[in-house]
Amino acid sequence: MLRAGIWDDSEPLECVSVLPEVPNTATFTFQAPSGALFDFDPGQFLTLEIPVPGGPVHRTYTISSSPSRPRSLTITAKAQSESVGTRWMIDNLQPGMRLKAIGPSGLFSMAQHPAEKYLFISAGSGITPMMSMATYMFDLGTEPDVVLINCARKPSEIIFRERLEHMASRVPGIDLKFAVEEPDRYRPWTGYQGMFNQLMLGLMCPDYLEREVFCCGPEPFMQAVREALAGFGYDMDRYHQESFQAPAAKEEEIPDYDDTVPEEGAKAEVHFALSGVSGTFAETDTILAAAKASGLNIPSGCTFGVCGTCKVKKRSGEVHMVHNGGISDDDIEAGYILACCSNPIGQVEIEI
Repeated sequence: MLRAGIWDDSEPLECVSVLPEVPNTATFTFQAPSGALFDFDPGQFLTLEIPVPGGPVHRTYTISSSPSRPRSLTITAKAQSESVGTRWMIDNLQPGMRLKAIGPSGLFSMAQHPAEKYLFISAGSGITPMMSMATYMFDLGTEPDVVLINCARKPSEIIFRERLEHMASRVPGIDLKFAVEEPDRYRPWTGYQGMFNQLMLGLMCPDYLEREVFCCGPEPFMQAVREALAGFGYDMDRYHQESFQAPAAKEEEIPDYDDTVPEEGAKAEVHFALSGVSGTFAETDTILAAAKASGLNIPSGCTFGVCGTCKVKKRSGEVHMVHNGGISDDDIEAGYILACCSNPIGQVEIEI
Protein backbone atom coordinates (compact mmCIF):
# COMPACT_ATOMS: atom_id res chain seq x y z
CA MET A 1 0.00 0.00 0.00
CA LEU A 2 1.38 3.40 -0.97
CA ARG A 3 1.71 5.89 1.84
CA ALA A 4 0.72 9.44 0.98
CA GLY A 5 3.12 12.23 1.85
CA ILE A 6 2.27 15.52 3.53
CA TRP A 7 1.20 18.38 1.28
CA ASP A 8 3.32 21.52 1.13
CA ASP A 9 2.73 24.71 -0.79
CA SER A 10 5.12 23.82 -3.59
CA GLU A 11 2.15 21.86 -4.98
CA PRO A 12 -1.04 23.61 -6.12
CA LEU A 13 -4.45 22.85 -4.70
CA GLU A 14 -7.09 21.31 -6.97
CA CYS A 15 -10.71 22.27 -6.41
CA VAL A 16 -12.89 19.15 -6.22
CA SER A 17 -16.24 20.64 -5.13
CA VAL A 18 -18.07 23.91 -4.53
CA LEU A 19 -20.88 23.93 -1.97
CA PRO A 20 -23.14 26.99 -1.59
CA GLU A 21 -23.71 27.88 2.06
CA VAL A 22 -25.67 31.08 2.78
CA PRO A 23 -26.07 34.05 0.39
CA ASN A 24 -22.73 35.08 -1.21
CA THR A 25 -20.93 32.34 0.69
CA ALA A 26 -19.51 29.03 -0.50
CA THR A 27 -17.29 26.23 0.75
CA PHE A 28 -14.53 25.18 -1.65
CA THR A 29 -13.02 21.74 -1.14
CA PHE A 30 -9.48 21.11 -2.35
CA GLN A 31 -7.27 18.08 -2.68
CA ALA A 32 -3.60 17.68 -3.51
CA PRO A 33 -3.18 16.38 -7.11
CA SER A 34 -0.47 14.04 -5.78
CA GLY A 35 -2.81 12.56 -3.16
CA ALA A 36 -0.76 14.11 -0.33
CA LEU A 37 -2.43 14.58 3.06
CA PHE A 38 -2.98 17.92 4.78
CA ASP A 39 -1.36 18.61 8.14
CA PHE A 40 -2.15 21.82 10.02
CA ASP A 41 -3.43 23.10 13.35
CA PRO A 42 -7.21 23.64 13.53
CA GLY A 43 -7.82 27.36 13.15
CA GLN A 44 -4.85 28.08 10.85
CA PHE A 45 -5.12 29.87 7.50
CA LEU A 46 -3.94 29.67 3.89
CA THR A 47 -3.13 32.43 1.42
CA LEU A 48 -4.53 31.74 -2.06
CA GLU A 49 -3.28 33.24 -5.31
CA ILE A 50 -6.47 34.08 -7.22
CA PRO A 51 -6.27 34.72 -10.99
CA VAL A 52 -8.60 37.70 -11.28
CA PRO A 53 -8.67 39.76 -14.50
CA GLY A 54 -5.81 42.23 -14.55
CA GLY A 55 -3.43 40.01 -12.61
CA PRO A 56 -3.48 37.65 -9.63
CA VAL A 57 -4.34 38.81 -6.11
CA HIS A 58 -3.48 37.12 -2.84
CA ARG A 59 -6.20 36.60 -0.25
CA THR A 60 -6.01 34.93 3.15
CA TYR A 61 -8.67 32.46 4.29
CA THR A 62 -9.05 30.43 7.44
CA ILE A 63 -9.25 26.70 6.81
CA SER A 64 -12.76 25.57 7.76
CA SER A 65 -12.03 21.83 7.70
CA SER A 66 -10.21 19.86 10.38
CA PRO A 67 -6.77 18.17 10.20
CA SER A 68 -8.54 15.09 11.57
CA ARG A 69 -9.91 14.71 8.01
CA PRO A 70 -6.60 15.04 6.15
CA ARG A 71 -7.52 13.92 2.63
CA SER A 72 -9.14 17.24 1.75
CA LEU A 73 -9.04 20.85 2.83
CA THR A 74 -11.87 23.38 2.72
CA ILE A 75 -12.04 27.15 2.52
CA THR A 76 -15.36 28.82 3.31
CA ALA A 77 -15.50 32.36 1.95
CA LYS A 78 -18.08 35.13 2.00
CA ALA A 79 -18.04 37.83 -0.68
CA GLN A 80 -18.60 41.34 0.63
CA SER A 81 -19.69 44.23 -1.59
CA GLU A 82 -16.07 45.26 -2.15
CA SER A 83 -14.69 41.73 -2.58
CA VAL A 84 -12.47 40.99 -5.56
CA GLY A 85 -10.80 37.63 -4.92
CA THR A 86 -13.69 35.99 -3.09
CA ARG A 87 -16.18 37.27 -5.65
CA TRP A 88 -14.10 35.71 -8.41
CA MET A 89 -13.97 32.40 -6.54
CA ILE A 90 -17.73 32.27 -6.03
CA ASP A 91 -18.44 33.21 -9.64
CA ASN A 92 -15.69 31.25 -11.39
CA LEU A 93 -13.92 28.57 -9.35
CA GLN A 94 -15.00 25.11 -10.49
CA PRO A 95 -13.92 21.50 -9.83
CA GLY A 96 -10.75 20.66 -11.73
CA MET A 97 -9.26 24.16 -11.48
CA ARG A 98 -6.01 24.61 -9.56
CA LEU A 99 -4.80 27.47 -7.38
CA LYS A 100 -1.42 28.22 -5.89
CA ALA A 101 -1.50 28.41 -2.10
CA ILE A 102 0.89 29.55 0.63
CA GLY A 103 0.79 28.05 4.12
CA PRO A 104 -0.74 26.77 6.32
CA SER A 105 0.18 29.42 8.91
CA GLY A 106 -1.21 31.17 11.95
CA LEU A 107 -1.30 31.07 15.74
CA PHE A 108 -5.06 31.25 16.25
CA SER A 109 -5.56 27.65 17.33
CA MET A 110 -6.55 25.68 20.38
CA ALA A 111 -3.36 23.70 19.71
CA GLN A 112 -1.42 26.79 20.78
CA HIS A 113 -3.48 27.26 23.95
CA PRO A 114 -4.53 23.90 25.43
CA ALA A 115 -7.23 24.15 28.09
CA GLU A 116 -9.86 22.00 29.75
CA LYS A 117 -12.73 24.33 28.80
CA TYR A 118 -13.20 26.60 25.79
CA LEU A 119 -15.51 29.39 24.68
CA PHE A 120 -15.67 30.14 20.95
CA ILE A 121 -17.39 33.42 19.99
CA SER A 122 -17.82 34.40 16.35
CA ALA A 123 -19.86 36.51 13.97
CA GLY A 124 -20.63 35.85 10.31
CA SER A 125 -17.84 34.08 8.46
CA GLY A 126 -15.74 34.32 11.62
CA ILE A 127 -17.26 30.92 12.32
CA THR A 128 -14.70 29.26 10.00
CA PRO A 129 -11.83 28.72 12.50
CA MET A 130 -14.38 27.71 15.14
CA MET A 131 -15.77 25.10 12.72
CA SER A 132 -12.29 23.69 12.21
CA MET A 133 -11.59 23.49 15.94
CA ALA A 134 -15.06 22.14 16.82
CA THR A 135 -14.80 19.45 14.14
CA TYR A 136 -11.38 18.47 15.46
CA MET A 137 -12.82 18.10 18.97
CA PHE A 138 -15.77 16.12 17.62
CA ASP A 139 -13.50 13.73 15.69
CA LEU A 140 -11.28 12.99 18.69
CA GLY A 141 -14.02 10.75 20.08
CA THR A 142 -13.68 12.07 23.63
CA GLU A 143 -16.20 14.48 25.11
CA PRO A 144 -14.95 18.09 24.87
CA ASP A 145 -16.11 21.05 26.94
CA VAL A 146 -16.75 23.93 24.56
CA VAL A 147 -19.45 26.58 24.35
CA LEU A 148 -19.76 27.83 20.77
CA ILE A 149 -21.55 31.15 20.26
CA ASN A 150 -22.20 32.39 16.74
CA CYS A 151 -23.89 35.66 15.82
CA ALA A 152 -25.46 36.46 12.45
CA ARG A 153 -27.74 39.05 10.91
CA LYS A 154 -30.56 36.55 10.27
CA PRO A 155 -31.12 32.83 10.95
CA SER A 156 -30.83 32.13 7.22
CA GLU A 157 -27.32 33.63 7.28
CA ILE A 158 -25.89 31.33 9.96
CA ILE A 159 -23.04 29.47 8.26
CA PHE A 160 -22.67 25.75 9.11
CA ARG A 161 -25.84 25.78 11.23
CA GLU A 162 -26.96 22.25 10.31
CA ARG A 163 -23.47 20.74 10.63
CA LEU A 164 -22.93 22.36 14.02
CA GLU A 165 -26.34 21.22 15.25
CA HIS A 166 -25.53 17.68 14.12
CA MET A 167 -22.26 17.64 16.06
CA ALA A 168 -23.93 19.14 19.14
CA SER A 169 -26.69 16.50 18.94
CA ARG A 170 -24.11 13.70 19.00
CA VAL A 171 -21.65 15.08 21.55
CA PRO A 172 -23.03 16.61 24.77
CA GLY A 173 -19.76 18.51 25.36
CA ILE A 174 -20.46 20.85 22.42
CA ASP A 175 -22.86 23.51 23.72
CA LEU A 176 -24.19 25.52 20.80
CA LYS A 177 -25.71 29.02 21.00
CA PHE A 178 -26.90 31.30 18.19
CA ALA A 179 -27.86 34.98 18.28
CA VAL A 180 -29.35 36.97 15.40
CA GLU A 181 -30.02 40.66 14.92
CA GLU A 182 -33.43 40.05 13.33
CA PRO A 183 -35.60 37.07 12.35
CA ASP A 184 -36.33 35.96 8.81
CA ARG A 185 -39.74 36.92 7.47
CA TYR A 186 -42.46 34.35 8.15
CA ARG A 187 -39.99 32.19 10.11
CA PRO A 188 -40.21 32.61 13.90
CA TRP A 189 -36.92 32.75 15.78
CA THR A 190 -37.01 31.54 19.39
CA GLY A 191 -33.33 31.97 20.25
CA TYR A 192 -31.31 35.00 21.32
CA GLN A 193 -32.00 38.19 19.38
CA GLY A 194 -30.10 41.49 19.32
CA MET A 195 -26.52 42.65 19.32
CA PHE A 196 -24.13 40.55 21.42
CA ASN A 197 -23.72 42.02 24.92
CA GLN A 198 -22.86 41.21 28.53
CA LEU A 199 -26.35 39.94 29.30
CA MET A 200 -26.19 37.42 26.47
CA LEU A 201 -22.73 36.31 27.54
CA GLY A 202 -23.86 35.65 31.10
CA LEU A 203 -26.92 33.70 29.93
CA MET A 204 -25.18 31.71 27.21
CA CYS A 205 -22.08 30.78 29.19
CA PRO A 206 -22.33 31.39 32.95
CA ASP A 207 -18.86 29.93 33.60
CA TYR A 208 -17.03 32.05 30.99
CA LEU A 209 -14.42 33.07 33.60
CA GLU A 210 -13.17 29.47 33.63
CA ARG A 211 -12.78 29.15 29.86
CA GLU A 212 -10.11 29.90 27.26
CA VAL A 213 -11.79 32.31 24.83
CA PHE A 214 -11.33 32.41 21.05
CA CYS A 215 -13.08 35.18 19.10
CA CYS A 216 -13.34 35.92 15.37
CA GLY A 217 -15.40 38.47 13.45
CA PRO A 218 -15.49 42.12 12.40
CA GLU A 219 -13.49 44.45 14.64
CA PRO A 220 -16.54 46.25 16.17
CA PHE A 221 -17.94 42.86 17.15
CA MET A 222 -14.66 41.71 18.69
CA GLN A 223 -14.34 44.98 20.57
CA ALA A 224 -17.81 44.43 22.03
CA VAL A 225 -16.74 40.94 23.12
CA ARG A 226 -13.53 42.25 24.68
CA GLU A 227 -15.44 44.95 26.56
CA ALA A 228 -18.03 42.47 27.81
CA LEU A 229 -15.33 40.12 29.10
CA ALA A 230 -13.15 42.86 30.61
CA GLY A 231 -16.20 44.40 32.28
CA PHE A 232 -16.85 41.08 34.02
CA GLY A 233 -13.25 40.79 35.23
CA TYR A 234 -12.10 38.15 32.74
CA ASP A 235 -8.36 37.43 32.55
CA MET A 236 -7.66 38.88 29.09
CA ASP A 237 -4.39 36.94 28.84
CA ARG A 238 -6.68 33.98 28.07
CA TYR A 239 -8.45 35.85 25.26
CA HIS A 240 -7.39 35.18 21.65
CA GLN A 241 -8.81 36.74 18.51
CA GLU A 242 -8.53 36.48 14.74
CA SER A 243 -9.80 39.31 12.58
CA PHE A 244 -11.19 39.61 9.07
CA GLN A 245 -7.91 41.35 8.24
CA ALA A 246 -4.61 39.53 7.63
CA PRO A 247 -4.26 36.92 10.41
CA ALA A 248 -1.13 36.82 12.55
CA ALA A 249 1.47 34.28 11.47
CA LYS A 250 4.02 35.15 14.21
CA GLU A 251 3.77 36.19 17.85
CA GLU A 252 5.07 39.70 17.08
CA GLU A 253 2.26 40.20 14.56
CA ILE A 254 -0.46 39.77 17.19
CA PRO A 255 -1.77 43.32 17.81
CA ASP A 256 -2.11 44.86 21.23
CA TYR A 257 -5.73 45.68 21.99
CA ASP A 258 -5.80 49.43 22.52
CA ASP A 259 -9.19 49.41 24.21
CA THR A 260 -9.55 52.18 26.77
CA VAL A 261 -10.57 50.51 30.02
CA PRO A 262 -10.72 51.67 33.64
CA GLU A 263 -7.51 51.08 35.57
CA GLU A 264 -7.60 49.79 39.11
CA GLY A 265 -6.32 52.57 41.38
CA ALA A 266 -6.45 55.28 38.68
CA LYS A 267 -8.35 58.50 39.40
CA ALA A 268 -10.66 60.56 37.20
CA GLU A 269 -12.00 64.12 37.48
CA VAL A 270 -15.74 64.40 36.89
CA HIS A 271 -17.40 67.80 36.48
CA PHE A 272 -21.18 68.05 36.48
CA ALA A 273 -21.57 71.19 34.38
CA LEU A 274 -25.15 72.35 35.10
CA SER A 275 -24.80 71.73 38.85
CA GLY A 276 -21.32 73.25 39.17
CA VAL A 277 -20.13 70.23 41.13
CA SER A 278 -16.81 68.48 40.61
CA GLY A 279 -15.10 65.55 42.25
CA THR A 280 -12.28 63.05 42.05
CA PHE A 281 -13.33 59.43 41.67
CA ALA A 282 -11.83 56.05 40.84
CA GLU A 283 -11.96 55.13 37.17
CA THR A 284 -13.72 51.97 38.29
CA ASP A 285 -16.61 54.09 39.64
CA THR A 286 -19.52 54.70 37.29
CA ILE A 287 -20.80 58.16 36.40
CA LEU A 288 -24.00 57.20 38.22
CA ALA A 289 -22.07 56.38 41.39
CA ALA A 290 -20.07 59.61 41.08
CA ALA A 291 -23.28 61.64 40.76
CA LYS A 292 -24.83 60.01 43.83
CA ALA A 293 -21.64 60.56 45.84
CA SER A 294 -21.81 64.25 44.83
CA GLY A 295 -25.38 64.57 46.07
CA LEU A 296 -26.87 64.61 42.57
CA ASN A 297 -29.72 62.52 41.25
CA ILE A 298 -29.60 60.84 37.86
CA PRO A 299 -32.82 58.85 37.29
CA SER A 300 -31.93 55.17 36.87
CA GLY A 301 -33.60 51.81 36.62
CA CYS A 302 -31.86 48.56 35.79
CA THR A 303 -28.28 49.82 36.46
CA PHE A 304 -27.08 47.35 33.82
CA GLY A 305 -27.28 49.32 30.58
CA VAL A 306 -30.63 47.91 29.43
CA CYS A 307 -33.46 50.31 30.23
CA GLY A 308 -31.84 53.59 29.14
CA THR A 309 -33.29 55.59 32.04
CA CYS A 310 -29.92 57.04 33.06
CA LYS A 311 -29.01 58.51 29.65
CA VAL A 312 -27.11 61.78 30.04
CA LYS A 313 -25.09 64.06 27.75
CA LYS A 314 -21.30 63.93 27.91
CA ARG A 315 -19.89 67.34 26.99
CA SER A 316 -16.24 66.36 26.89
CA GLY A 317 -13.75 63.71 27.92
CA GLU A 318 -13.78 59.97 27.58
CA VAL A 319 -15.73 57.22 29.28
CA HIS A 320 -15.63 53.45 29.05
CA MET A 321 -19.22 52.32 28.43
CA VAL A 322 -20.32 48.70 28.21
CA HIS A 323 -24.07 48.76 27.70
CA ASN A 324 -26.59 46.05 26.97
CA GLY A 325 -28.76 47.70 24.34
CA GLY A 326 -30.16 50.62 26.31
CA ILE A 327 -28.76 53.31 24.02
CA SER A 328 -28.73 53.70 20.25
CA ASP A 329 -25.71 54.28 18.02
CA ASP A 330 -27.21 57.64 17.02
CA ASP A 331 -27.38 58.74 20.66
CA ILE A 332 -23.79 57.63 21.25
CA GLU A 333 -22.71 59.56 18.14
CA ALA A 334 -24.50 62.62 19.56
CA GLY A 335 -22.49 62.36 22.79
CA TYR A 336 -24.93 60.60 25.11
CA ILE A 337 -23.92 57.90 27.56
CA LEU A 338 -25.62 55.63 30.07
CA ALA A 339 -24.44 56.75 33.50
CA CYS A 340 -24.94 53.34 35.11
CA CYS A 341 -22.40 51.56 32.90
CA SER A 342 -19.96 54.36 32.01
CA ASN A 343 -16.64 54.75 33.80
CA PRO A 344 -14.81 58.10 33.63
CA ILE A 345 -11.33 58.13 32.08
CA GLY A 346 -9.18 61.19 32.89
CA GLN A 347 -11.25 64.37 32.91
CA VAL A 348 -14.95 64.17 32.00
CA GLU A 349 -17.69 66.78 31.86
CA ILE A 350 -21.32 65.68 32.19
CA GLU A 351 -24.35 67.83 31.39
CA ILE A 352 -26.32 67.56 34.65
